[in-house]
Amino acid sequence: MGLFNRIGTLLKANINDLISRAEDPEKILNQLILDMKEQLIQAKKQVAVTIADEKRLKKQLDNELSKARDWEKKAMMAVRAGRDDLAREALSRKKEHDDLSSEFQKQWEAQKAAADKLRDSLRQLNAKIEEASRKKNLLIARKKRAEAQKTIQETMSGLSDTSAFDAFDRMSGKIEQMEAEAEASAELAEGFSGDDLAAKFDALEEDHGADEALMALKAKMGMGQEKKETQFDFEEEEVEEKETVSAKRGSWDSDEF
Repeated sequence: MGLFNRIGTLLKANINDLISRAEDPEKILNQLILDMKEQLIQAKKQVAVTIADEKRLKKQLDNELSKARDWEKKAMMAVRAGRDDLAREALSRKKEHDDLSSEFQKQWEAQKAAADKLRDSLRQLNAKIEEASRKKNLLIARKKRAEAQKTIQETMSGLSDTSAFDAFDRMSGKIEQMEAEAEASAELAEGFSGDDLAAKFDALEEDHGADEALMALKAKMGMGQEKKETQFDFEEEEVEEKETVSAKRGSWDSDEF
């Protein structure tokens, strides 16, 4: 029996643990508030019945008091009429109603005290339910905040594994390699293309444009004319030198003949 008891206890513990883990605090809190409100509705019905009984007893009390006063008036009327016999009977009826009114008075007072107590209890229950509803909203907000914090912590814990970052860096390096290869292919394509001659002429035009800009700058600085004159003198000396050489050749040719 001891073994079976231990097994039963273990099964109950496991079942309770599963139930505890399956419970959603938000759903449980909402259901508890619904149950409390249902209890409040039932309590209101009970209080309404008690209040109705109290009012009924009050009416019966007032009715007996009214009848007692009526028989008293009749007894007084009989006394004025000289009918003491009728006055005695009227007073006897009055006493009956007085006795009943005394009983109804006791019952009404007890019922009124119970109704007042139930009213207070009902107000307290309603206040507790309203307080529970406010706390429920606060607890749900705390639960959602805790879930968000847990999710963030789990995400951060997952990020501590560097394999994803290593793979990211590897892909980044691979893309850079692909870009470098694409640039190299473009350079090779330009080097072996049929437009190589056109590229050379483009470079020549760029150099010519740079020379013209340099000449314009030197002209602005007053250096262009001097260069021209120097070049002109050099050209004249070169012409004179050529003429001298030609003359000497002519002289050599005459001596030969």
